[in-house]
Amino acid sequence: MAELATTARPYARAAFASAGDAKLRVEWGAFLGRAAAAVQDPQLQPLIGNPRVANAALVGLLMEVATAGQAPAAPQALRNFLQLLADNRRLRLLPEIAAQFAALRSQAERIADVEVISASPLSGDQTKSLQGALERRLGRAVRLHPQVDKSLVGGAIVRYGDFVVDGSLRGRIERLGAAMSGA
Repeated sequence: MAELATTARPYARAAFASAGDAKLRVEWGAFLGRAAAAVQDPQLQPLIGNPRVANAALVGLLMEVATAGQAPAAPQALRNFLQLLADNRRLRLLPEIAAQFAALRSQAERIADVEVISASPLSGDQTKSLQGALERRLGRAVRLHPQVDKSLVGGAIVRYGDFVVDGSLRGRIERLGAAMSGA
């Protein structure tokens, strides 16, 4: 996993630099997301790396899929990026490149993508309250990514990078058990 991230990093940075301004970052991000989904498609996977399929044909197919119904502002830059990946046999890295691009974009736009895992779905008021508290704590806009995990029993776990708050009932029980066994 770390090797994929390391190999994908320069490509994600290059895509981010190519995107330039905020408007193009949105376009590049969406394009990379669609291209990443395409290379994960079971019908397309056998074509990637197949010596019988020309890189130009594969790039053309990915361009069609990733720009379907879109009129990108810089189609040649997008095509060139895919061609670079194809020539270097790195098309399979597109999902990781897209994820790293999104992280670079969030960092540049001062947005914190926060994962919230709760025992039950958060209400609208709970979401607003948590988002406000996190924005004050982190000093930036917060985009919540809620998930439900019934095994938590109650409460929630909040994750943003290295910042983790485990307020779940399961976590509290585990900490209590560890404290009691150590006593």
